[in-house]
Amino acid sequence: MAEPTLGIPQNTIEVLKKYNFSFQKKYGQNFLIDTHVLDKIIRAAGITEDDCVLEIGPGIGTMTQYLAQAAGKVIAVEIDKALIPILSDTLSSYYNVTIINDDVLKLDIRKLVEEENEGKPIKVVANLPYYITTPIIMGLYENHVPIESITVMVQKEVADRMQEEPGSKDYGALSLAVQYYAEPYIVANVPPNCFMPRPKVGSAVIRLTSHKKPPVEVEDEKLLFRLIRASFNQRRKTLANGLKNSPELDVPKEVIMECIEELGRGASIRGEALSLEEFAALCNSISRKMRE
Repeated sequence: MAEPTLGIPQNTIEVLKKYNFSFQKKYGQNFLIDTHVLDKIIRAAGITEDDCVLEIGPGIGTMTQYLAQAAGKVIAVEIDKALIPILSDTLSSYYNVTIINDDVLKLDIRKLVEEENEGKPIKVVANLPYYITTPIIMGLYENHVPIESITVMVQKEVADRMQEEPGSKDYGALSLAVQYYAEPYIVANVPPNCFMPRPKVGSAVIRLTSHKKPPVEVEDEKLLFRLIRASFNQRRKTLANGLKNSPELDVPKEVIMECIEELGRGASIRGEALSLEEFAALCNSISRKMRE
């Protein structure tokens, strides 16, 4: 198997010129051009030859080459059809890569893992388009795709948000959702000059190691996330007002008030002050009362 070559800027430029490739702003394309960062991502993801890796947005195949060297199998999902002939070229000497030209948000990833890896847990590694980072990560978790870990390049402020604790201004629905499914760890901060073209914001590599089982027990997972979303939709409101005014919560107002009282945090508590454990307790309390 060939040595990776695309982490070197002049090689990336050569490929782009050869195919007369134009960056598509709508796809949020920023290609990595730093071999140290690429090595760091592979190490952080702990890729071995026993692993099946899903890469989202391979671009011209820069990280795909590194993944193919380390993993047993790589499934690369790319939305931009202009990149498919380039990928066929740059990955021609890597026998263990499957390229899929599709929108990852419309693809049945669970079914794909069933077919490609016999349903065994995969590792997800990606340099994610920043504008759809949250839908991609939440889609993987909420559809219960069997995942061992997700190691991704994201906007730095999004990485920070994923590991925030209650009370912080950046703590929110994403923090709670990620921490329900996984343990977040920021591996490295990455400056704009490591990409082509350079993004306007700083980036970070974050690893989300999936919990064997969630850290809290809830009777109704869907209700838990509806409660969390409703609590943060209007951050300046109290928890009670946020939940009572939410169109997606079909829960009587008196039930909401009783259950908030049971938390013992006072009627004026805001959603951003509650921990995951407290949201789980609130969810179970509402579930119980709605059955009575």
